[in-house]
Amino acid sequence: MKMTRIAVIGGGAIGRTHAEAIRACGRTELVGIVDPFATGEALAKELDSPHFRKLEDLPSGAVDGVVIATPNALHVPQATALIEAGIPVLVEKPLGENAEACAELVALSDRTGVPGLVGHHRRHNPIIQAAKKAILDERFGTLVSGTISATLRKADSYFDVEWRREKGAGGPILINLIHEIDLVRHLFGEISEVFAIASNDQRGFDVEDTAAVILKLAGGGLVTVSLTDAGVGPWCWDTTAGENLARFPAMPAVSHMFSGTKAGMSLPDLAFWTHAGPADWTVPQENHPLHGLPIDSYIEQIRHFAAVIEGEESSRITLADGAANIAVIEAIRRAIAEKRPVYIDPPTQNAPSKPKAMME
Repeated sequence: MKMTRIAVIGGGAIGRTHAEAIRACGRTELVGIVDPFATGEALAKELDSPHFRKLEDLPSGAVDGVVIATPNALHVPQATALIEAGIPVLVEKPLGENAEACAELVALSDRTGVPGLVGHHRRHNPIIQAAKKAILDERFGTLVSGTISATLRKADSYFDVEWRREKGAGGPILINLIHEIDLVRHLFGEISEVFAIASNDQRGFDVEDTAAVILKLAGGGLVTVSLTDAGVGPWCWDTTAGENLARFPAMPAVSHMFSGTKAGMSLPDLAFWTHAGPADWTVPQENHPLHGLPIDSYIEQIRHFAAVIEGEESSRITLADGAANIAVIEAIRRAIAEKRPVYIDPPTQNAPSKPKAMME
């Protein structure tokens, strides 16, 4: 089997996750870690991989694709340089810091034909795939309401990295909520309207530490999201799904609950509730859990990236998806700043959604 040669830019925690997935994939070869800091050099040494301090130092023709796992502000510039050089990219979420820059990157990829993927790895998880199948099979019905909790108590040391405290780059809305935005769009379709409120009372940084968000779906249904990186509780995908046990525990709790016209579904336990008779709150309900094969979503993401590079598969999470997610985040930020609902125009194929304030 031809080994697809992949380098990783960024030697932090998520860079390590990608590098280890490349080594474990079976059809990919880790050909370098690009990072100017000692942590990147140490990771390259640990994984017996070449180390480069700058992207420009990668030998010409030595890589088939690159994973970008650097601070958010670098995603679009680095992806742009690589695509212009004809090298496919897997860009960690968020794709960029604003929808306009993301749209330019989407246009560049479309114009050059060089593919790009976004690292919303949950779509590769068999839990999410089983939930999506139940929706496509019309077992769930139409979404009525959903409740998502993203409760993460991040250690104070997490914020020693300056950009995590800065507006436009840090904060759980951009870093964590964007996963939930992608998941809602993947399962139920486009988001048409948002309303939100945020607070920085706990940490006092320039970015929020807590937010409450309401999403209205274009196809019907409302989803509420409770988000904090300062509160204690197990109700978060990262600490319940068991995706990355090297970084996060897997606790017996749920993080997502969705109510449809035919069934209720929670994640990550894949509980699937239906009435044992007429759909009436006085009638008992039965849980017939959904099932998915155990697959490491990060390894599957790398396998898929390699398949896209080799022309065997089309991207599951396109750059346009990443741009659309950023457009929703921008709408949420606007809703917080203006204290009003914000409507989102449907995304087109080559451009992200555009937020606009609702008339009072």
